Amino acid sequence: MIPSRKAPSFELIEIAGPEGRLECLRLASAREIPCGIALVAHPNPTEGGTFTNKIVHTLAKTLSRLGYVAYCPNLRGVGNSEGCHDKGHGEVDDMAAVLAHARAENPQLQRLTLAGFSFGTYVQAQLRQRLGEHEAEDMILIGPAISRYEFPTVPAHTLVIHGEEDEVIPLGAVLDWARPQHLPVVVMPGTGHFFHGKLTFLADLVARYRQSC
Repeated sequence: MIPSRKAPSFELIEIAGPEGRLECLRLASAREIPCGIALVAHPNPTEGGTFTNKIVHTLAKTLSRLGYVAYCPNLRGVGNSEGCHDKGHGEVDDMAAVLAHARAENPQLQRLTLAGFSFGTYVQAQLRQRLGEHEAEDMILIGPAISRYEFPTVPAHTLVIHGEEDEVIPLGAVLDWARPQHLPVVVMPGTGHFFHGKLTFLADLVARYRQSC
């Protein structure tokens, strides 16, 4: 059995981004010996999305329990992060800077998971395209914003979770995107875009499909 410790707390750190300072929440691994790095991207800031989002925190805490050191940045123009919102384009550069910082802090950790919610899934899918074929071991996309952006394809092992009654991104649009990729989609019945009242279930799903590393 892998030894665990008391659940860690989020720490606020600063990272040098391409447009200036990025504020970022860092959550240490809940296991004594961490096994990987996880980056978690927040939803659309023009609609109030920040690193305080409850789904971002749910993902970070779940991944921490699975052995990852989680980084949840406020992307450009959000909170105290410098720069201006760039509709998901420059934000990929921000996330790449967070990844470089995380790797410098944790040079012994080779495994990488990219996770995001809504707008954050678009940022992470683009970052994944920049990386080497096997550089990102895993992707977790919650409520992917398929109908709002020109969304790239993702690896076949990507975990996609979507609400059956999503009022922002229709489930049908997600299925139309996933179908030609032969990509499974986990559908949470009776659930809207923001997973109200379903966060425990969401955490259980992520843990079930993504075992400890």
